[in-house]
Amino acid sequence: MTATDDLKSTYVEAGGFDRDMNYVPDRITKEARRPEHGPTEGELWPVEPGRYRLIAAKACPWANRAIIVRGLLGLEDVVSLGMPGPTHDKRSWTFDLDPGGKDPVLGIERLQEAYFERFPDYPRGITVPAMVEIETGRLVTNDFPWITHDLSFEWREHHRPDAPDLWPAELREEMEQVMKRIFTEVNNGVYRCGFAGDQESYDAAYDRLFTALDWLEERLGERRYLMGDRITEADVRLFTTLARFDAVYHGHFKCNRNKLIEMPHLWGYARDLYSIPEFGDTIDFEQIKAHYYVVHSDINPTGIVPKGPDESLWHTPHDRDRF
Repeated sequence: MTATDDLKSTYVEAGGFDRDMNYVPDRITKEARRPEHGPTEGELWPVEPGRYRLIAAKACPWANRAIIVRGLLGLEDVVSLGMPGPTHDKRSWTFDLDPGGKDPVLGIERLQEAYFERFPDYPRGITVPAMVEIETGRLVTNDFPWITHDLSFEWREHHRPDAPDLWPAELREEMEQVMKRIFTEVNNGVYRCGFAGDQESYDAAYDRLFTALDWLEERLGERRYLMGDRITEADVRLFTTLARFDAVYHGHFKCNRNKLIEMPHLWGYARDLYSIPEFGDTIDFEQIKAHYYVVHSDINPTGIVPKGPDESLWHTPHDRDRF
């Protein structure tokens, strides 16, 4: 679905891009208890298998995180998954890929309906991922960093027996520092380049992004994963940006000092993770490209979606197991 002219959104901002991080701060926690970490002002909802539906578009890197974590932890039969299509207008993500254009569980055409069921005058953008209560059709939370955090900590009783510990206690302090830099400089850094409204803001964003990528390239030259020899949430958060780098960010967002495939440690690391089904199976390059090149009409007014790059390169061997 291509947005009509009167429903197109404007993404480029005058000066530098500043992401709105005001999300619904509710949490789903064990026995609806107040957790030690995270937002304290929102409502608490109890962990309950089958009660919630995760709405997460494959096209969106922030939602992609939640799909990966859900799979790694084996929560597929505990939290159901609804996936909107890759394109949307300024009103809402829509369920274009489902029969009749409706989510088969919630019965809605637009994710906006779940937001308005909870907040009739919701003033911000309709974002994914979102946790929705199935019975009432109400949005629970769209606070994406805490959705994946709580899937790891609060839903632990429902993890599969061999699920990885994505937040090892002995690594948490360093890991949070690494994830903070990844978020500010890489995950958000590519958007800071792409949505810059003037040359000075773009140049500064570009330099910050590649300084961070050079740091990651060096770090991954000494270890298999970001925190050593095991996958953590830090890897999930970096992977979703790397998977989109050459297909979208390099050209569409002008992050073009070099491609991911030209950074050997990062490229090998990305292919290593991609070879794991819970990572690679969540990546749909056609949806990713359609989302960025169609939705961001102020950056790409023709709506033309590029044919490349060659997806088969993601299936080439890596040597990361040498670590």
